Amino acid sequence: MAQEKLLELLRRVQEGTVSPEQAVLELKVSPFEDLGYAKVDHHRAIRQGIPEVIFGSGKTAEQILGIASAMRRRGNENILITRLSDEKARILAEQFPLTYDPVSRIGIIGQKGEVTASGTIVVATGGTSDLPVAEEAALTAEALGNRVERLYDVGVAGLHRMLAHLDAIMEARVIVAVAGMEGALASVLGGLVDCPVIAVPTSIGYGANFGGLSALLSMLNSCASGVSVVNIDNGFGAGYLASMINHMGGENK
Repeated sequence: MAQEKLLELLRRVQEGTVSPEQAVLELKVSPFEDLGYAKVDHHRAIRQGIPEVIFGSGKTAEQILGIASAMRRRGNENILITRLSDEKARILAEQFPLTYDPVSRIGIIGQKGEVTASGTIVVATGGTSDLPVAEEAALTAEALGNRVERLYDVGVAGLHRMLAHLDAIMEARVIVAVAGMEGALASVLGGLVDCPVIAVPTSIGYGANFGGLSALLSMLNSCASGVSVVNIDNGFGAGYLASMINHMGGENK
């Protein structure tokens, strides 16, 4: 039950079209639904403003179908699925109106929501190899109602490529900096802008990169203020957090 539906239920109780007992019953059955293999959190949208997101990796197509079906029965029209394989996406598409991006492995049942935040989120990458993680962040943010501008392959190996986009960088309300190797992109951006920078280390790099650990440590040790760091390859977490910041309002950019 989303916040809007909860408010509508309370209004109906106030108007007398729904009894308090009926409202209590509806609220009792709303918190979660036990499917045996999953407990679907129907109150997530009330607590956090965003419905539960399905993590597709490790789940069977049948389990994802069951969770998505339970969510749709409760009125969720836009369901976000992360780390969804091509094979599972094909199965889901037979049952639901699914939009699937094979690069980010993001699936959306229904349609992307309308833009509900006034600011712009910039998603920047050090290189083209970081694009899958960056697109996971960008598509997550778009699905959550944000305007996103992509600046790809603007890493420190050719700093002039990033400086050519200073207008977009300076106008951003939040920046998601996605980089592997030594992960220097986040520090450079953090030293230029007055908005939060969310750093995403990726597992891209040679042996001493240690699967993204070197980029993670570099970003954690950033000398630029205003840089926060999510886990290695966690584009979803970065896009989600950027959306939360962007929806907090404040001066338009």
